Amino acid sequence: MTGLGGELARVDALVRQGQLGPAADLLDRLLLAGTDSAAHWLQLAGLRRALRQPRRALDAVHRALAIAPLDFMGLVMRAALLERIDPSAAGKAWDEALAQRPEGELPPPLAATVARGEELHAEWSRAREDRLVRASGQSGEDRKANLTEQSPDADRDRRIARFRSNVLRKTRVFHSEPTHFHYPGLPEREFHPSHRFAWLKRFADATDAIRAEALALVQSGRAELIPYLQYREHEALAQWQALNNNLDWGALHLLKEGTRIDANADACPVTMELLSHVPQPRIAGASPNALFSLLAPRTAIPPHVGVSNARLLCHVPVDIPSGCWFRVGAETRFWKAGEPFVFDDTIEHEAANPSDRLRIVLIFDLWHPDLDAVERDAIAGIIAAEGAEGAL
Repeated sequence: MTGLGGELARVDALVRQGQLGPAADLLDRLLLAGTDSAAHWLQLAGLRRALRQPRRALDAVHRALAIAPLDFMGLVMRAALLERIDPSAAGKAWDEALAQRPEGELPPPLAATVARGEELHAEWSRAREDRLVRASGQSGEDRKANLTEQSPDADRDRRIARFRSNVLRKTRVFHSEPTHFHYPGLPEREFHPSHRFAWLKRFADATDAIRAEALALVQSGRAELIPYLQYREHEALAQWQALNNNLDWGALHLLKEGTRIDANADACPVTMELLSHVPQPRIAGASPNALFSLLAPRTAIPPHVGVSNARLLCHVPVDIPSGCWFRVGAETRFWKAGEPFVFDDTIEHEAANPSDRLRIVLIFDLWHPDLDAVERDAIAGIIAAEGAEGAL
């Protein structure tokens, strides 16, 4: 064997003979002569580490990462070396390494190293979060109190907390991704602050009356209950395939694509009167919409996005078994009676009823509050001209 292959074989032979120093020196010369390979730089780093030359090992790792910046083995080796050379930098190095961890089980020796790194990273993350809390000017107790309130200050504190959470990589950033209609320039908010919707308190105060109407309608036998999803199987939609035409996710429409469903609406005078105060879009063939959403026991609605970011949705919890949850983007909430909320359904969201009984939520659409009258008219005209369905 001649040439480069022969020289690399000599390196391996020296390693097998236990001559790590000569093997490292030979490999070093080969790499500096132009054999630029991330794998060989990591091999050199391993030899230097075994020779108790951590700084030279770190230099070799850095050469490898210059070629392959996201290489998991290289990042792990770098973090482990920094534990010895510069402990103050090890936490951040483990943060970068763990972000590239591959799926599946790791080989036992590597798994042990990574497990130790995870412990160090967790300690570093706690200290970092405490530092960022102090830097943001929020005490822990004040922050917890504000996050439970419905006020401009509470919303501000939620956004500061989410910013900090994003910086810490505890949450990821989600964006509005409507299936059909994206209006530019609108703020992307997963849950919109309740104080912006003065009429929302009326729904909270009327929770018992809305529940009574919904339950009476469900139990009457006269309700027009249909599957929430009804689209033709050949349509280019795959978000909810398992629930298409399935009454496990049912709907009792009060208003459907701008049409009043008399059989249901007549039985719900309180709910209909409350809806009359909501700025719902009025778009021919598309809106307004309002319905009771019925989710069967042990049923989950998979992640999906809605049609248009020009409208938001409101959920009014009506009859909620324990444990029913709803996620929008990176925030998960449990529905609670008397606590309606507004959210952007063009940001990825999902829901589940893990209980043994039916879950009922009132859902209706409303204009995005940052649109003015001219914009609303333009959006309504374009959507109507497209003939798009305003399905929730």
